[in-house]
Amino acid sequence: MKKSETGKIGEDIACEFLSKKGYRIIERNYHKPWGEIDIVVKHPNGTLVFVEVKTMRKGSLQPEDQMSGAKIRKLQRTSALFANERTDLLREKRGWQIDLVAITMEEEKFAIRHYENVC
Repeated sequence: MKKSETGKIGEDIACEFLSKKGYRIIERNYHKPWGEIDIVVKHPNGTLVFVEVKTMRKGSLQPEDQMSGAKIRKLQRTSALFANERTDLLREKRGWQIDLVAITMEEEKFAIRHYENVC
């Protein structure tokens, strides 16, 4: 399976996982020349959440290991731009946050770890 296929499957799994937890999906794969947001959701409490999804086949590294400082800075910049463009999605006193959903896949099984407000 190609890396792009694994990523797409991971994003689909993450959307289903978040929906079951009460999050509302706003947008997927928001692109700008300097960055991308995998999933934009509304937390059940009204907070706007930008979700980075990292998916890997089971191995020695974990998906969380792929969150570099450069990736975090790009994600923060792209998230701030989205929030400034879509102020209608921001709830007073709630603001926005960035979450990480890490998925490890092994054949037809997968493990999901959700880290809230990572940066």
